[in-house]
Amino acid sequence: MQRNTHILFLDFDGVLHPDAVYLSRQGPTLKAEGTLFMWAPILANLLDDFPMISLVLSTSWVRHLGYKRTLAYLPLELRERVIGATWHSSMAKGWVDENQWDGKSRYDQICRYAARSQLRHWIALDDDVKGWAEGLAQHLIACEPDLGLSSAQTQAKLQNSLREICSRPV
Repeated sequence: MQRNTHILFLDFDGVLHPDAVYLSRQGPTLKAEGTLFMWAPILANLLDDFPMISLVLSTSWVRHLGYKRTLAYLPLELRERVIGATWHSSMAKGWVDENQWDGKSRYDQICRYAARSQLRHWIALDDDVKGWAEGLAQHLIACEPDLGLSSAQTQAKLQNSLREICSRPV
């Protein structure tokens, strides 16, 4: 990955659909009104103006389903932007075991990825706001778990943050 890439760390649950997804034998199941990834077209439309933005999956789906299976759930226009995920079996190295990775906050997982990749221009779209350092809060676009990207306020914040990171010199 290039050092100067503009990255959006993307969670699924509470962002692209309500945070009411459970794993069953049939796969992920939404236990709320709507459908899985019902707000994904909103993200795809917002990203149309920012072709330099790449996606890194920061969802727990990768840990439970694997990268390729998780990627297949995304609509094509988002899938084509994905360059990796915060979780990979090799990412657990340096911590005693993979379970310790699961114990880390989403913030810790994202920061570790950003540091290892020497990212300068990144934001995270997530409903998990635990552990975010005040000094890095500008990197987080927090979603309401039941509203995700259906919230006009969240959409506006995301658009402003994307505009800001894309206007910075590489």
